[in-house]
Amino acid sequence: MESKGLSRNNRENKAKPKRKAIIEKRKAMDALIKVASAEKDYLSAFPAFRHYQISGLSAFLESGRGDKLSSPVKQFIQNLLKANMEGPYGSEWPAEEKVKRREMVAPEAHYVFVCNTSNASSGEFLTTSEREKPSTSCVEERGPIVGFVHFRFVIEEELPVLYVYELQLEPRVQGKGLGKFLMQLIELIACKNHMGAVVLTVQKANSAAMNFYLCKMRYVTSTISPSRVDPLIGIEKSYEILCKTFSNEAKAILEEPLELVHSV
Repeated sequence: MESKGLSRNNRENKAKPKRKAIIEKRKAMDALIKVASAEKDYLSAFPAFRHYQISGLSAFLESGRGDKLSSPVKQFIQNLLKANMEGPYGSEWPAEEKVKRREMVAPEAHYVFVCNTSNASSGEFLTTSEREKPSTSCVEERGPIVGFVHFRFVIEEELPVLYVYELQLEPRVQGKGLGKFLMQLIELIACKNHMGAVVLTVQKANSAAMNFYLCKMRYVTSTISPSRVDPLIGIEKSYEILCKTFSNEAKAILEEPLELVHSV
């Protein structure tokens, strides 16, 4: 009886350090998320991404936050989401639109806005005072907004990740390399803030977006996507979860080889 008691105590003593390590890891991740989310201007570390220039398009990029959006910017986001996403969502759109309207104004919602400055002189947006203006000045000063990225820093599968909620561009600026430019910036922001991966959700019906992420950006279907969790469930779901990882730990969790998933 004594030996069994000692054995139980030994197991409990071994479990305590493990629980402590888990708690400490979680605290460290929460701290990472807090620091990353506190940044006011994610473009300040990447000045080369302030501007995008290509034949027929000159754009200025600016940071923003969900709880600091002006009414015109909110209306623009709502209109562009409806124009771009009502088709891929189909009958699910009315309910999804309500969710997106709540998500877009949350304090944890971070943005990179794309402003069309094609009609502005190049010197109009290079001064320090101009750069310090809030993101809503994009509408009044920079030129019209033509697209945006909405992203957040979250914990997914016990990993700190940057989750892209939306990447939306007006049709007239699509096909000009701007989407790739924005995703490259997002990946830099994720790495700078020590995130393990960039994660995003794509509607299966949005074949152009699926092709963009899987082929052009080299993302993969994550192990947390319905089709990877259970193929039968995946058939019923209208979306896939894609990711690109930046650490061995994240790769093992979010990009686990298909043969290992199916062998479990």
